[in-house]
Amino acid sequence: MLYNARRRLKLNEAERQAMRDAGRFNAELLDFVRPYVKPGTTTGEIDRLVYTYTRDHGHVPACLGYPGPKGPFPKSCCTSINDVICHGIPGDYALQEGDIVNIDVTSIVRGWHGDQSETFIIGQPSDLARRVTQCSHDCLWLAIDNIKPNGKVSDIGDAIVRHARKMGFSVVQEYVGHGLGRQFHQPPTIPHDPTPESRRQKLEPGMCFTIEPMINTGTRETILSKRDGWTVRTKDGGLSAQFEHTILMTETGPEVLTLTKSGPQRGHQF
Repeated sequence: MLYNARRRLKLNEAERQAMRDAGRFNAELLDFVRPYVKPGTTTGEIDRLVYTYTRDHGHVPACLGYPGPKGPFPKSCCTSINDVICHGIPGDYALQEGDIVNIDVTSIVRGWHGDQSETFIIGQPSDLARRVTQCSHDCLWLAIDNIKPNGKVSDIGDAIVRHARKMGFSVVQEYVGHGLGRQFHQPPTIPHDPTPESRRQKLEPGMCFTIEPMINTGTRETILSKRDGWTVRTKDGGLSAQFEHTILMTETGPEVLTLTKSGPQRGHQF
């Protein structure tokens, strides 16, 4: 039974192409939203743009209605500002000069999921905000460059933790990357700080998964909102930044499925 489950996670060529299509649309969606991410725009306006663009193209926003402990997620994307690590709920907040905001979008394209996030700097940031944003972006690409076919899942976390600690920041442990395909969240689990299990698991060709390091300026510890059951903040109120891509492991190496055309690329300096 476990062998069959593992086989289902390894995509054939037609399924890989379906995931490429989903990732491509999701990247287009993030590029569409990009010009509106500026001072004065509310996170609710960003959410409406995500919903309208996705539905107008015949696809489904995966976050909307996703089940949670206190009810389904009420919006079409996540907008996590400053000390919010992840799962921020869009609303009336208007972006301000100096904010950092992570926008996390996931699309269902003909039954397959594309998933990514990006931290945007609003106007002129503090030096600390710029540095933690840079660190998260660099951690993502260092992790991608550190993996190979049949390598260990822990190669991802090893690269992330090594760089984050070098830069004086911490890595969130409770929230992780995940397998992706017809389901939003499926095996394998992708921790950004290695675990014993991740040192035993392999990244086999045909596996599709996200890498999404959440980097904090202070403690790695988190607080989950008791009010909405979704919003996750840093315990000490420090800043948090995150970048995420969907990755397909091929026979020759990792293929990034969610590259944008106008967003920060490998090696970008903020």
